[in-house]
Amino acid sequence: MRYLTIGHICQDILPNGWMFGGAATYSARMAQALGCQVQVLTSLRSDVDVRPALADIEVVRLPSDHTTTFENIYVDHVRHQTLHAVAERLTPDRFPAVPTADIVHLAPIAQEVDLGWLACFPGALIGVTPQGWLRQWDAQGRISPIGWAEAAEVLPRADVVIISIEDVAHQEDLVQQWAAQAKMLVVTRGAHGCTVHQNKLVTAVPTHSVEIVDATGAGDIFAASFLVRLRQTGDPIAAARFANYLASQSITRRGLDSIPTAHEIEVYLSR
Repeated sequence: MRYLTIGHICQDILPNGWMFGGAATYSARMAQALGCQVQVLTSLRSDVDVRPALADIEVVRLPSDHTTTFENIYVDHVRHQTLHAVAERLTPDRFPAVPTADIVHLAPIAQEVDLGWLACFPGALIGVTPQGWLRQWDAQGRISPIGWAEAAEVLPRADVVIISIEDVAHQEDLVQQWAAQAKMLVVTRGAHGCTVHQNKLVTAVPTHSVEIVDATGAGDIFAASFLVRLRQTGDPIAAARFANYLASQSITRRGLDSIPTAHEIEVYLSR
């Protein structure tokens, strides 16, 4: 299965250095762990070597003077972000050859993914995690929420839109509004699992409780797991159970070590 993710690979500043991050990084690694042939379309500085984070994954990069760089501080499991730099915007016309894929994941983190990509992949399963379209930043780079201006354009065109309830500040009325426009809307709800909204039906899919070590990337791991399993089975509830399980395993570890292992995947599937 060919999995294409479009979004910035970023650098996350840590107290003692930095690590690779971004929805494109975590979702690509998760899709790889699930046996997919993975490709990433991104933009970052030419001197940044992504191989330690994305070994055996094809990375097609648009040259940039900057690499998107975030600083994340968690207080009581709530993330406070500062954006220090942003790479080039990702538009179809800036990539000479649009690849083919079975699954396409539009994964913006800083308003960088152009909506033109929605029309580039006939026959593919199009998944969207719009978090990067739901944030803005001031002159100091401090991130704050912003309304999703393009929601009415994206929701009916994507096959699946996956959001966190935190992305919409727990506004259930906004969830219902978006669900009415979307083919399928999946809302992750932390320890409460997720809800799948499709054809005016809402299905709550619980998860099991674990001790949180680091929640970074869990939503992206959920998204990739859900999209792959949905493409395999055609069953969104089975996909949600699978994604809940792998996301819950991921938050028991830090950084890219959170990517579920082949053993964890096999344990779930063997059940």
